[in-house]
Amino acid sequence: MRIVIVGEDAGRAGEFEESLGYFDLGWDVHWLTEADAALSLTEVDVVLCGMRVGAVPGPALLSQMSSLHPQAVRVLLLDQGEDSSMLQGLDCAHRLLSRPLDAGELIEAVDSVAELRNVLGSEELKQAVGRVGSLPPPPRLYLELSRLLRDPDASNAAIAQMLSQDPAIVAKVLRLCNSAYFSGGREITDIRAAVTRLGHQQLLRLVLASEAFGPTQLAGKEREAIQDRALRTSRLARRLLAGPSAELAATAGLLAEVGKLLPGVSDGSEGSTGPHYAEAGAYLLGLWGLPMPIVEGVAFQHRPGRLKASGFWVAGAVHVAASLVAGAPLDEGYLRSVNVLDRLPQWRDMVEPSAAQAA
Repeated sequence: MRIVIVGEDAGRAGEFEESLGYFDLGWDVHWLTEADAALSLTEVDVVLCGMRVGAVPGPALLSQMSSLHPQAVRVLLLDQGEDSSMLQGLDCAHRLLSRPLDAGELIEAVDSVAELRNVLGSEELKQAVGRVGSLPPPPRLYLELSRLLRDPDASNAAIAQMLSQDPAIVAKVLRLCNSAYFSGGREITDIRAAVTRLGHQQLLRLVLASEAFGPTQLAGKEREAIQDRALRTSRLARRLLAGPSAELAATAGLLAEVGKLLPGVSDGSEGSTGPHYAEAGAYLLGLWGLPMPIVEGVAFQHRPGRLKASGFWVAGAVHVAASLVAGAPLDEGYLRSVNVLDRLPQWRDMVEPSAAQAA
């Protein structure tokens, strides 16, 4: 791994590299002070910079690096209290980390990228996703909310307060909460009541859906159709597994078609070109830092039997749920091999109608 850190305090380089040295990673770390020095490099795996590198805006530098090194992972370093409205436009970065840069956080981020490339190692895929001029921004609020929910003492009031920092997300969550999918017959008019009704995991997925399916190149009706299928797939996938695996399947099902929001990907139809949307979407999720079972569930949703893991797990649940919701063929040979084919009639009965049918 060739790691390039641009514009940070060079005085910390020795201390930082000493921290990395404890882990014996064998990384090649370059600590540069000028943007021009980064642009002259011939090989980069990961590039990190702050909001400004001298007179150069950090996002502009990352955009230039994406043209020169489309396969490189781009990380933006943010100070505490960075204006949240500014973050919404940071579509040049794959990952956001806090300043001052922490060695442990960087190791976790880079390790996840290495694991991702082992699972989805196609050079065409890395280049194609890297060349996307405007990536959907990392789901910032989802990641912040995930961290908050790890605290067993987190209150619904604290959760509501965090969500309230983004009125657009509040509006979308309330809209979904009052939809035919989640409505319990009583209108929900405030975010705190939505937190109580939905529960933490369901709320987390709705926030993720709101951020992941934000403004895209797709027309409104097409985007709404994808989001409708996403919600139905998520709810069905959750019912096919038990315990924590159910939550992983629900999130992977929610994001099964997120790759269709990227330009230049194949929709899977005959004659379409570019990386398949399932693999492209999974690669993007991996760059965002989502757990590997979710990444694999999205990547192998059409061919779960190609995963090395045996048994019926996240990828299998997403395959069944996404296929049944879309009315697509199922891999019955795979289902037979993992001893669940006899459950297929029961699963078919669980499929919910689309939002248009429910209305």
